[in-house]
Amino acid sequence: MAPPDQQQPSAGMQSQQRAQQRQYASKTSRSQAATPASEAADMRLEFQQQQQYQQQQPSSRTISAPTSPAKTRDSILQRVQSLTDAAKEKANSISNDIKYAAATRRQQRVNKDRLLTLLVVDDENFDWSRYFRGKRFFGDFEIHVEQADIKDLTVTASADKGCTVSMVVLSPSGSRVIRSFRPDFFLCRQSVRDAGKDYRNVLLGLNIGGVPSINSLNSLYNFQDKPWVYGQLVQLQKKLGKENFPLIEQTFYPTSGEMSVATQLPVVLKVGHAHGGVGKIKIENNSDFQDMASIVSVASTYCTTEPFVDSKYDLHLTKIGVHYRALMRKSVSGNWKSCVGSAMLEETEVLERYKFWLDSVAELFGGLDILALEVVVSKDGIEHIIGVNDSALSLLGNQQEEDRKHIFDLIVERLETQVLANMATQPLGVTTQEEEPPAIPARRDSLVSESSVTSSHQSSQPPKANLSRQGSVVAAPAQTQQNKGTLDDTEDTMKNLRKTFAGIFGEM
Repeated sequence: MAPPDQQQPSAGMQSQQRAQQRQYASKTSRSQAATPASEAADMRLEFQQQQQYQQQQPSSRTISAPTSPAKTRDSILQRVQSLTDAAKEKANSISNDIKYAAATRRQQRVNKDRLLTLLVVDDENFDWSRYFRGKRFFGDFEIHVEQADIKDLTVTASADKGCTVSMVVLSPSGSRVIRSFRPDFFLCRQSVRDAGKDYRNVLLGLNIGGVPSINSLNSLYNFQDKPWVYGQLVQLQKKLGKENFPLIEQTFYPTSGEMSVATQLPVVLKVGHAHGGVGKIKIENNSDFQDMASIVSVASTYCTTEPFVDSKYDLHLTKIGVHYRALMRKSVSGNWKSCVGSAMLEETEVLERYKFWLDSVAELFGGLDILALEVVVSKDGIEHIIGVNDSALSLLGNQQEEDRKHIFDLIVERLETQVLANMATQPLGVTTQEEEPPAIPARRDSLVSESSVTSSHQSSQPPKANLSRQGSVVAAPAQTQQNKGTLDDTEDTMKNLRKTFAGIFGEM
């Protein structure tokens, strides 16, 4: 039995526990008697605590690292810089196009009576403007060269207004632009007709416009069918004699129906009008000849045959103005077509009979300023003239630059004797120098600040008489009309700039 002093604390503790139980029961009864508003507040508090807990937990799908404010600022600056560079590049392209178009219009307006336009049909491998750029001819005339491939030309013409040539060119920014002009002279350095290509409509338009050329338009048009040219060579041979003009024999077939049997074998069959060995085949027996007749029937064109010559070498004889040249061409690849494959070129002496042949052919079609004769020399030394080419001849050998300079001298001579002589017979016109349009001011709110200063010159001297290309008297325009035209050009240019910049910043 426990002593009495130890039982008292136990009783005290029991009373304390009973008091706590009564207090807990009172709290429970009060919580059960809580209002619905307090329950809703507790639920919101619990929901907010759950959301905070979920936000603190890492996502299972994406793991995002903390973003540095410095990196965010750098990325924004890089984006702005890229947009600025793009805007600058596009603005520079637009500015170059505007300057290019303005320079073209200015060149067409200012001193147009002292500007001659030369149209050159040639490929892009050689630039003919290098001979005329920055030079003055016939005192104070400038010759402007417009060069293009013949497939890129369109010619419209009328008897009263002459002809207008439209051509596709590339602007400094690389965009394709159509430019129109009126040529004063024409140089043809490409074949107008070749195999399946035919651009004789260009010659037709230039002929209606009365544009002089090298060679003449009449001769160029006559060279567009080889049998027609061969017929003229036959007449020349009859006049000079076979011993003085050794032209190869040729047979003409208008259609495949007349190709029954070859007169002699082997022969070279040429289908239609082509250059560079195209449409040419060697036939050694009648069976192959009949097979080729069926192919000609599909082509729906004429053909010619000539005896095959087992050649030792070919001769390429040229005449440019008064300059003669003879080149010997030997095939290295073994092809019976010396113009196909590899060949060795060697310049040889221009014999007197070669000059005689060239001078005689140069009298055809009213005169040929530029021509070339193709001659085949057999292994026994017999020479055969097989063809003639016009101004579209190929320049061969190491003297090509010298031959081009001869063509340049010939152009300048013909411009003086044909174009300027025709202008001198027309009435003198009074012309004044037009005022150049002012430079476009740089906009302050644009990303590109480009300043270009163009000084406008106004003629203070009295107008003087000049040669007029149209032959009409041009009165001096009033100053108000000049200013009005200048303002119109400036307003149009500014409108285009505003539209373009609006598109640029709209894309951003």
